Amino acid sequence: MTTSSTQTASRAGAKVPEKVQKQIRSIYKKIAGGMKQFNPRREQNYMVADIAKTLAGEYSQDRKIMVVEAGTGIGKSLAYLLGTIPLAMAQGKKVCISTATVALQEQLVSKELPFFLAQSELDFKFGLVKGRQRYVCLSKLELLAGEADENQQALFQTKPDPHQIKRLKTLLSDYHHGRWDGDRDSLKETIPDSIWSQISSDKHGCQRNIADHRYCPFHKARDDMDRWDVLVVNHSLLLADLSLGGGVILPDPDSLFFVIDEAHHLPQVTRDFSSASATVRASADWLARLDKSLSKIQALVPSEQAIKPCQSLMDELTDTIGQLKQVGDLLNANEHWFNNEEARIRFENGELPPLLTPLANDLAASCKTNLKHLTKIQNLVAEALKDGDLSASKAEPAMVELGNYLQRLENLQQVWQMMAQEQHPKAAPLARWIAARSDTNPQDYLVSASPIEVGHILETQLWDQAAGVVLCSATLRALNQFDHFRLQVGLRANDGTRYLALQSPFDFENNATLYLPKMRHDPSDKAFTGELVTTLPKLLEDEPASLVLFSSYWQMNQVVDELTSKLKVPILVQGDLSNKALLEKHKKRVDEGKPSVIFGTASLSEGLDLPGDYLTNLIITKLPFAVPTSPVEEAHAEYVKARGGNPFMQLTVPDASRKLIQSCGRLLRKEQDYGRISILDKRLLTRRYGSALLDGLPPYRRVIE
Repeated sequence: MTTSSTQTASRAGAKVPEKVQKQIRSIYKKIAGGMKQFNPRREQNYMVADIAKTLAGEYSQDRKIMVVEAGTGIGKSLAYLLGTIPLAMAQGKKVCISTATVALQEQLVSKELPFFLAQSELDFKFGLVKGRQRYVCLSKLELLAGEADENQQALFQTKPDPHQIKRLKTLLSDYHHGRWDGDRDSLKETIPDSIWSQISSDKHGCQRNIADHRYCPFHKARDDMDRWDVLVVNHSLLLADLSLGGGVILPDPDSLFFVIDEAHHLPQVTRDFSSASATVRASADWLARLDKSLSKIQALVPSEQAIKPCQSLMDELTDTIGQLKQVGDLLNANEHWFNNEEARIRFENGELPPLLTPLANDLAASCKTNLKHLTKIQNLVAEALKDGDLSASKAEPAMVELGNYLQRLENLQQVWQMMAQEQHPKAAPLARWIAARSDTNPQDYLVSASPIEVGHILETQLWDQAAGVVLCSATLRALNQFDHFRLQVGLRANDGTRYLALQSPFDFENNATLYLPKMRHDPSDKAFTGELVTTLPKLLEDEPASLVLFSSYWQMNQVVDELTSKLKVPILVQGDLSNKALLEKHKKRVDEGKPSVIFGTASLSEGLDLPGDYLTNLIITKLPFAVPTSPVEEAHAEYVKARGGNPFMQLTVPDASRKLIQSCGRLLRKEQDYGRISILDKRLLTRRYGSALLDGLPPYRRVIE
């Protein structure tokens, strides 16, 4: 168990109230009595106490933030529930638990929280908070199903076929007769994304102040949420609320204790959420369609107030379309920018060419003006509906249409705002790039921008705003240090954040062997794939349950082609079946006493749960080094190098350390699990970073050839 508090900020000293301490101890005893085969964990107790102390302000009144790595088997979910909920209720706050995966959300809502509620005897309510897009908009459903007035016209993006129309009519009937609650996740039969996207709720068209939307599924779900004391969300929904200033989708951040579970995903999710992309030619095309729609809107609203914003928007749209055409002409004139394998140009250090800079500035300003006018027009339609000057049968199609265009305009404005944004001399530059779209006719271009470091976003939107935050995961450290994660999420050394590393209670040395066989070839050598073909059969022979992890589908398929006729055991290959079906087939073979082998890639190195006899032989063919091939990764490496750093040692190696720990973690899922981990990458023994990667792993018994 390792603790590190960097370092207590001023005004520390507040204590967890004695009443809450007694309550926590009492609940713990009840849970111990109510759980079969309960094993008290010193690490779990320490985690509970440290969470409560951090959130109460005992370590820092100014910085109630804790980062905790809780090894597998500690029981971190129970620990953070026990450390947060009693204190939150005593202080009149709520708890927001954010996860990266649906599986953990479902586990919390269907298992962990109901059990905790029953044992604790606390009076609290909880639920799963979902984004608008998970709920149906009844007005859109009526339009698309053809149930509306004949004057209404659904704005088909992808026209439903007769079978889908029938399915939509059934959905509408099921909702009105109480057989469906309007939640996509409760559907018995799936609906294609292309259809669901046209009937799902959106923030522009589905407004609470419109009578027909006041009791729609989304707003009914939000009414339920207001009564909850514990909210379970995903990282994307959390970031969506924070980007709006907080307190829009979720309660105000200063009224919440946040638990960010699976926190190692947070940097990437934040970066993805803060990125934006838009086409050039296709954007001009839908802007032209908006221009044509405005005359209908202008005639629809019985007020001269609509004339001016409609005319102003028409004029501005002409300018915007012309600017996009100029961008397209510039890109067509510089085809050499795209004469590479990726068919894209990434602008070094985020600096645009002189000819593109003024166009980006013009488009950013123009899109902002477009948004202002279109928002005003939508408000006029909503007011006309509210005042009774416009019937719902006429207003609803207009609101849906305007909502679709507003969403597109917001994205287009974000792209060009990020392309035009001035670089701050002391901040990391934005990654900016343009890719040729050869799949369209005529050829189009996709313009993209993304931050390469997101710490400042989390600092201003979350760390500075929240009542308290707990970030936890089984793998947060890299090379036995929190430094890499701290840099990723914008936490600073000596800022008062509390750090805690809790070792797993598993007996790694006696239950698992780390085997490094002698390999002749480096993974970068072309002969390495051939060596895998000769080495793997020896490692798989007579093993009851094996998982082989590859770094790429290409190499995996090459090995499968060579081994299929040589191995006596049939190989279950990721991609041939869904992951769920793959695991079910594997478990069935093991249950029947037959040997089973799964071949998979990096996506199986996290979250895969094969306890006991379902996995006793884990083989990792290659160290999980990420090749910086994406524009964002390339830009990040370029930025580190420009500052005199070493991108490989500062970015790639720490990232590989964390991923290697995750991959090895597939073997021991429960305390009694056992088996062997084989790593077939000689660089662990021949490169100077190899010993650091090995030392970052749990203390397995080592066998090195």
